[in-house]
Amino acid sequence: MNRQVTLAAAPVGMPQESDFRLVESPLPHAGAGEALVRTLYLSVDPYMRGRMSGRNTYARGVQPGEVIVGGAVGRVVESNDPRLAPDDIVEGMLGWQDYAAAPAKTLRKLDPNAAPISTALYVLGMPGLTAYFGLLDICHPQPGETVVISGAAGAVGSLVGQIARIKRCRTVGIAGSAEKIRYLTGDLGFDAGFNYKETTDYSARLKQLCPNGIDVYFDNVGGPITDAAIGLLNTRARVSVCGQTSQYNAEKPEMGPRWLGQLIVKQARVEGFLVNQFAERFEDGLRQLSTWLREKKIKYREDVVEGLENTPRAFIRMMQGCNIGKQLVKIEE
Repeated sequence: MNRQVTLAAAPVGMPQESDFRLVESPLPHAGAGEALVRTLYLSVDPYMRGRMSGRNTYARGVQPGEVIVGGAVGRVVESNDPRLAPDDIVEGMLGWQDYAAAPAKTLRKLDPNAAPISTALYVLGMPGLTAYFGLLDICHPQPGETVVISGAAGAVGSLVGQIARIKRCRTVGIAGSAEKIRYLTGDLGFDAGFNYKETTDYSARLKQLCPNGIDVYFDNVGGPITDAAIGLLNTRARVSVCGQTSQYNAEKPEMGPRWLGQLIVKQARVEGFLVNQFAERFEDGLRQLSTWLREKKIKYREDVVEGLENTPRAFIRMMQGCNIGKQLVKIEE
């Protein structure tokens, strides 16, 4: 039998474990051009929260009773496509389940000797590519500029800050605990940072840490933190909107300052993006990220929960900001 985590009900506010259900179904089989994959690692990511609302945005919403969609790394058990063979390690959108049958052309074959296979869901996968293109292509950071990152201790933010450092920028991270700030400024080499949960005046704290203003703001959270950052933008500043995690569980829209006028005064640019818009250049991005990883110019930290049955718990703790680095679920060795 195949264990699967399905959506029991669309979450209202912060997701609860009761919004998910662990079910069993017959083991799937690989059809023509497909491979049957045994899951080894699952990814949980903030974007999944929007899909659980059932609404179609840039991706189809998940409906009650359906398996939760998400990235995974697994081992090929059976293949009906010459591109893959049994025991190959692959990455793809396999969902929260023990086994999945998927078209072989949608799966990325991994080299387990090149890097730990879990990195395909992090620094050498979607979060890494999001950080890479979201910073470099949207914001074009220049040496000596000040780069501020919200959600800086998460999977994407922690990599954005390190790439900014490689580009010789001054890097300031915003995160939600003293431990996270120590991780950013100690292990990852951020120049400064602050814990927003212990700060009452975001604008004053940013002004203190960014005496020359903000040239690049990488936005993962939205809300009051972003309102404060926009107010300190320099002329010709660039803002990359990657996520709005502070708003994902809101039951009604949160009103905030209307700061569009600031963009006129500062001649600044705000641009949202989806990583898939850079799909044709993924190979180039992964090649550069692999080089930086090999040269130890970027570091990564994984926060691993074990067991498919604990995937909802891992997702909820990630949405609550309990993780440092990439939140993963380990299913099997």
